Amino acid sequence: MPLYEFYDNAVNDIPLASEHLDRAAFGTEAVIDKLAGALSEGSRMGIDGWYGVDWKALTAALSAAAEAKGISLTLVPSAQLYISQDEIADYQKTYETDDPSFGWVNSDGVLEDLLDPSAVEELKKQLGDGAGTIVVYGPGACVKDLEGSYDTRVYADFTMQPMLWQMWGGELVPFGTEEASTDYFWKKYYYNDFYLLYRQKKVAFEAMDIYVSAVHSDALVALERDGYNLVIDELVKRPIKQVKILQPGPWGAYRYKDLWEVPGLEANAWNELAGIELSILVNLGPDVPLNMPTQNIMQRPEQLVGKHVHENYPDLFPLQVWLDDGYFPKPVPFERSSMPIHDHPSTDYVREHFNEPMGRYETYYIIESYKGSSTWMGYKEDADLEEWERLCRESENRKEIPNWQDFVCRWDTNVGDLFLIPPGTTHGHGGNQMILELDTGPSVAGTEYSFFTYDFARPTWDDETKTMTGKPMKMHTAHSFDNHRWIRENRVRSHHRARPITVDGDGKFRKDQYTSLPEMPFHIERIFLEHEAVNDTEGKFVHIATLAEGKRVTVRSKSNPEWSTSIDRFQSCIIPAGMGEHEYLNEDGSHALVVIIRLKEG
Repeated sequence: MPLYEFYDNAVNDIPLASEHLDRAAFGTEAVIDKLAGALSEGSRMGIDGWYGVDWKALTAALSAAAEAKGISLTLVPSAQLYISQDEIADYQKTYETDDPSFGWVNSDGVLEDLLDPSAVEELKKQLGDGAGTIVVYGPGACVKDLEGSYDTRVYADFTMQPMLWQMWGGELVPFGTEEASTDYFWKKYYYNDFYLLYRQKKVAFEAMDIYVSAVHSDALVALERDGYNLVIDELVKRPIKQVKILQPGPWGAYRYKDLWEVPGLEANAWNELAGIELSILVNLGPDVPLNMPTQNIMQRPEQLVGKHVHENYPDLFPLQVWLDDGYFPKPVPFERSSMPIHDHPSTDYVREHFNEPMGRYETYYIIESYKGSSTWMGYKEDADLEEWERLCRESENRKEIPNWQDFVCRWDTNVGDLFLIPPGTTHGHGGNQMILELDTGPSVAGTEYSFFTYDFARPTWDDETKTMTGKPMKMHTAHSFDNHRWIRENRVRSHHRARPITVDGDGKFRKDQYTSLPEMPFHIERIFLEHEAVNDTEGKFVHIATLAEGKRVTVRSKSNPEWSTSIDRFQSCIIPAGMGEHEYLNEDGSHALVVIIRLKEG
């Protein structure tokens, strides 16, 4: 699945004092010089890190820099510490499971589960014998049993999207080898490897001396531990922007062409505006921004997501925001403009079947609408639902269901409409509109949980040919119907079409909160303003705010106005739970509208 990152207005400004900047390094040459400067004859360095790091380029450059200082390095890959590839595969199989589309989260495993204790002990002795200068590198280089063996401990970090590009291209180097795996299976990552890497990252962060952003091997950035921790501390005090992604798909549309220039993108379905799998850019002063995964700010969980989330859903960032494109310059059939007909699982369902912490609870906020705009939700009152299930199971998206509209209910839409989509509710974006999806994020790793029922047996997007000629999407009919609530038209009309209730305002701004359902764990709110408006996280509710209408607004803390950021139209920012009272400032004084998702319980 192709992904395109979009960097416009994505940088977060975190000014660092000269005492930290002077010890930072910006650019690959400066970072390599810094690492080489930490080496001396007989010293030991451990460089731990995430999947995706270009270890060959990093160690070659470091070896050359050390050689220039008269130091000859012994480079030891952490890959030699692992059990055999067959044994690793056997371990991973437990979490891949036999489910064709999903797995089982490894909730307790650690990287040491895949290490050979005798190899670790042998390396420990080698590091302790005092001979030569040794650099150990790769995932697991700084496991607890080796931490005390190093003079310098480094963590080389990497972000999700470039790692996925490597995975899909057969270029990812997994555990226990120095060579890329052409058949690495994505479930290995999302259900096992991610969790081992994540737990090891947290261990390594506790003891590291230097943090390296290694997303681009030709643009490394390094911070010493105290400077890195200060960046995290400062980030979670203020609104945080992320690098959004755009993705083509089988209903990919074209509104993006009027809004953004994205090289290579030829049809646009999803845009992720906020969520755990995105990256964060931080401007520390120089021209080279620090690029890091959003998981890193979960190091300050209470400040970011609040005490309730931290205690009940450890490590989980619970909310996400997507923008679904649906503009077509000429009319197209619903079979072209619509998402797959699908539903999402409840918390009980994902815990039972996938060992995930939270279900997928979703809303559609219509942010733009055009002629013929529509949303699919629920079933017609007279639909034969047993027949619908039979047809979907028989089709498995390889055989068309010509009369599918006899079953699924279509709703005309307009800007400001809000659809409440609790788990088990059949639905789908129908096209000719832009939808703001405001959802829960079910997974610490960012795993997607949509159960596709029917996708019109159509081809999907082929990003190499830039045409809709790819293989039809795989369905999840077993999970979909196991999870189904069989909601019909009248129930949608009376319970799922929310309406806004005014809850605050003074004539200069207005705040609405939409009606909800008891099972929905969050509220959707919106704020209208011309000049300024106020809001409050109350010290416990993380917010995600999206500018739905207007050109640009600034979001800033009331008590510390320097804690601020500006977002453009169709851009989101995370407002940490600990930020408290804050305000929205409309820079040009014209009409603006901000849509907010926030949890109900805190």
